[in-house]
Amino acid sequence: MLHYKTRKNDQVINLQAKAPFEVALEGGLLPAVNGAVIGVALNDKILYQSLETQFNEKPHVSPPKTPVLHIKTDNTHIGYGDAIRIPSDMGAVFAGPSLGIVMGKKACRVTEETALDYVQGYTIVNEVSLAETSFYRPAVKAKCRDTFCPIGPWVMDATDLDSPQNLAIKTYINDTLCHETNTNQMVHSIEQVIAYISSFITLEVGDMIIAGTPLRTENLEINTGDVVMVEIEKVGRLVNPVVAE
Repeated sequence: MLHYKTRKNDQVINLQAKAPFEVALEGGLLPAVNGAVIGVALNDKILYQSLETQFNEKPHVSPPKTPVLHIKTDNTHIGYGDAIRIPSDMGAVFAGPSLGIVMGKKACRVTEETALDYVQGYTIVNEVSLAETSFYRPAVKAKCRDTFCPIGPWVMDATDLDSPQNLAIKTYINDTLCHETNTNQMVHSIEQVIAYISSFITLEVGDMIIAGTPLRTENLEINTGDVVMVEIEKVGRLVNPVVAE
């Protein structure tokens, strides 16, 4: 089952569909979740490996031993088809394709063995960001600008997805395939991420974890006038135009 949100007469309407073709994407959808959104930085193997030398230099001297977290505040959340607004004077802006893990039960200090029992389902996230200068302390100014977190178009029930840890993720800019990765490239698994975060934050129903974004190369740079599409195998496609802020 697919769960999505739209607005009618200023009221948020929660809807369900059995298949993607039943959802009217042109109607304008709201972000697929409305809870807290927590991102996991450095959770991509290629990204992590690219920084290993830097991790062992001063001031950090050693790689991070636990997942590095950041937030995407409410002002960043937009739905399918909404415009990503980018500044013209802040340097390059990058798409950040990722699986979104949506909580279906309150999760507090859960174990890795039981973590998936608390998941409602999965969605698609484009965790847009300015160039990142510190992976130990992801900058709020780079990640929390208005519209920098498209989410959707729906949440797919976890029971409909056999292998969330092995899903192809493709990013297209202006219909050209520019990046490919897979959820099997996560450094910390879905179970490990949920168990770690819930060890000190109670995750509420509707909260979402951004599983991890890849190394942001020039292939993922977005510019005014682009249309960016993140496609996750078996989950769907999230499409958003890019406009000037």
